[in-house]
Amino acid sequence: MHTDYDILIIGGGMVGASLVCALADQDLRIGLVEVTPLSVSTHPSYDDRTIALAQGAKRIFQTLGLWDTLESTVTPIQQIHISEQGHFGFAHLDSRDEGVDALGYVAEARLIGAALLTKLPTLQGVDLLCPAWLEQVVIEPERVHATVRLNPDRAIELHAKLLVAADGAQSLVREQLGIAAWRWEYGQQAVIANVTPTLPHNHVAYERFTAAGPVALLPISDQRCAVVCTVNDSEVSAAMALDDAGFLALLQERFGERLGPFLRVGRRQAYPLFLLKAREHARARVAVIGNAAHTLHPIAGQGFNLGIRDVATLAEVITYARCAGEDIGDLRVLNRYADWRRWDQRQTMAFTDLLNRVFANPLGPVRVARTLGLLAFDLCPPIKRQFARQTMGLHGRLPRLTRGLPLIASA
Repeated sequence: MHTDYDILIIGGGMVGASLVCALADQDLRIGLVEVTPLSVSTHPSYDDRTIALAQGAKRIFQTLGLWDTLESTVTPIQQIHISEQGHFGFAHLDSRDEGVDALGYVAEARLIGAALLTKLPTLQGVDLLCPAWLEQVVIEPERVHATVRLNPDRAIELHAKLLVAADGAQSLVREQLGIAAWRWEYGQQAVIANVTPTLPHNHVAYERFTAAGPVALLPISDQRCAVVCTVNDSEVSAAMALDDAGFLALLQERFGERLGPFLRVGRRQAYPLFLLKAREHARARVAVIGNAAHTLHPIAGQGFNLGIRDVATLAEVITYARCAGEDIGDLRVLNRYADWRRWDQRQTMAFTDLLNRVFANPLGPVRVARTLGLLAFDLCPPIKRQFARQTMGLHGRLPRLTRGLPLIASA
């Protein structure tokens, strides 16, 4: 174990681990600090949830050499169907119209975690400090000074040129450094489960808006669907207390009969929903990425995809800075990351938040406008294409990893 690093990453979830993999060939000394053991069975990021991977995320994983492991376990999304309960307006997206094999892919978080955790121990120049937790961090002009506790009786002092906060929405790094975050509680929770419908899903993902909140069904293996059912906080306890038949009846009433009667449901879990945005994504010697920088409503499945695009951008900025002989912790370098990511982050956060708010509005004129808007959207190919490119993570200025290109070689 070393005590001096080029980069110290706090948080070993999917985003933090992906950043380690992205920088693995850049001759950097990297320390990864994670509070839980790095195993799929114990890490909270690698649970039963399903993750919608956009085309851009697929390209990043391909370039990092992880896709071959994941490909046999993911389910492609070839079409997306969007509708509102009780109204005739609808819209659909088709991968054939976009010239891609799939609009996205559905993967289990634990399998993504398994692919990452298999690769991490093989990387040169990487120390995995797990389980360990950050006690204190001090930003000095020339380096970061961090106190990390490995067990109740042993703490070590670490130094790095750059500290990366990848420690989630409740980021300790943000808290210790006084980086403010704006947070909005939706008053909702996402109840997730897997269900088996009567009819085959045919690789179609459904986004269904109802008066009680959106319901998403994503195609997964064995002709099952992953469900994200939004429930108001006041109704969560009752929804979780339902037996399987009662929950299936609730889901059927909200989703409808497009896939026929639901036959079985797996284990349910509930997660609170909120919108969070850090006020700063870069400081001298500090970069903030993933859920530590932004946490979204799960509508449209953009959360992890936004985080993995942070990874691709920060990795490229660091690589180019090193090749140019620059200090990777210099604020001018890290501002390139923050400036590059600002437009995508703001647009994606605003889009998911607006979509949830607009479809939650009960006013009659708004309902009519929603119906007409869905129909107009479906009949306007240029708008659909722009929307599809955005949700696939292929819109705007793309980093090399998102274009399927490796990072340049280290200087």
